[in-house]
Amino acid sequence: MNTIVCKFGGTSLADGNNIKRAADIVLSDPSRRYAVVSAPGRRFSEDVKVTDLLYACYKDSVEKGNCSEAFSKIRKRFRSIVDELGLSFDIEPVLDKTEEEIETYKSADFTASRGEYLNARIMAVLLGWEFVDAKDIIFFKENGTLDEKKSYPLIAEKLAEAKHAVVPGFYGTDAHGNIKTFSRGGSDISGSIVARAVNAALYENWTDVSGFLACDPRIVKNPERIGVISFKELRELSYMGANVLHAEAIFPVRKGDIPICIKNTFRPQDAGTLILPSKQYTPQGNIVTGIAGKKDFTVIFLEKSLMNSEIGFARKALSILEKEHINFEHMPSGIDTLSLVIESSYLKGGVLDKLIEEMKDALAPDYIRVLENIALVATVGHGMAKNVGTSARLFAALSEAGINVCMIDQGSSELNIIVGIDNADYEKCVRAVYHEFFEK
Repeated sequence: MNTIVCKFGGTSLADGNNIKRAADIVLSDPSRRYAVVSAPGRRFSEDVKVTDLLYACYKDSVEKGNCSEAFSKIRKRFRSIVDELGLSFDIEPVLDKTEEEIETYKSADFTASRGEYLNARIMAVLLGWEFVDAKDIIFFKENGTLDEKKSYPLIAEKLAEAKHAVVPGFYGTDAHGNIKTFSRGGSDISGSIVARAVNAALYENWTDVSGFLACDPRIVKNPERIGVISFKELRELSYMGANVLHAEAIFPVRKGDIPICIKNTFRPQDAGTLILPSKQYTPQGNIVTGIAGKKDFTVIFLEKSLMNSEIGFARKALSILEKEHINFEHMPSGIDTLSLVIESSYLKGGVLDKLIEEMKDALAPDYIRVLENIALVATVGHGMAKNVGTSARLFAALSEAGINVCMIDQGSSELNIIVGIDNADYEKCVRAVYHEFFEK
């Protein structure tokens, strides 16, 4: 039997009714042997996610020495879930121990992980499956990255002993034996890790949307759903802000050539989006697969005559960023020019002025200019490389929309074209590109 690993999260596990819906989906296919769950999300727009309630517990445990008041909201939330499901599971001792441990450990990571832990305990009882704690199978190295050599064999061994199992997402154990979490949304990564460890035929990620859309529906009304997409395209779109799936969740399954399917817990009949490894992917005929972007970047533009003949110029520029612990997003260059695109959040509090002075001293540029309040928009698709005139269509559409392009960056794979524009033109840019490639 081909094994499917399914992950449920956020809104799709927000209350007892939603958890029952998720359980019914799991049980509808015997190939679904392992379920990874996240903490309960918002039940309504003004609601607070359980993970955020837990961070409040951590704050109280540190500042007040106890978190009884803050934890009462957690207690009430999980009690109501058990009651809604009609389970005979006595969750009170589990909640008592959890509160005690939060106050004892005073660890942000441990506290934040308890939403997944408690939800997985409930889901395991509901399904009648074995509960396997992530702390016993997922391990991190000293530098905070996944310890693959230790984790994958342990996951495979432990889950091979169970016909079916529920695993809490979002956390594992660090090199010192303490609970450590992934970044927010990290249950997606947990599911991907489990899928690779058991060599799953498919990794299903169940959420509250019916797959990836060609662009942000808050900008374009009812954009097309992407039926099939490659890992490379997904990586580009996720990196640029398309956040249906955690960007880092791609890597474990990509190494194992395991497809991902994004599905809607509330509309399981919808096809969703199938994400395929490159060797399994066949371009679907669309020139552009999707459009994504982010605001608030700063571009540092350097110009120096004969820059191309000066050995180490780019290295010197990047070493200045490295010294200040600053990442750069893109580095378009010409014969005598070099541009560094950096998230503006890194450059607050006088950091930008310091960088400029250091670059003047170390690089002696003829000219240096700073562009702020820049948005980046990526147009992504395998079809772009094989269709003559794609760039011309893109820039003609922006010109017709009255959008000034201050930066262009195209990857060597010709999978994407990224343009830098003014923040104020961001939404207009996305609409113009979508209209050109999806509505004409």
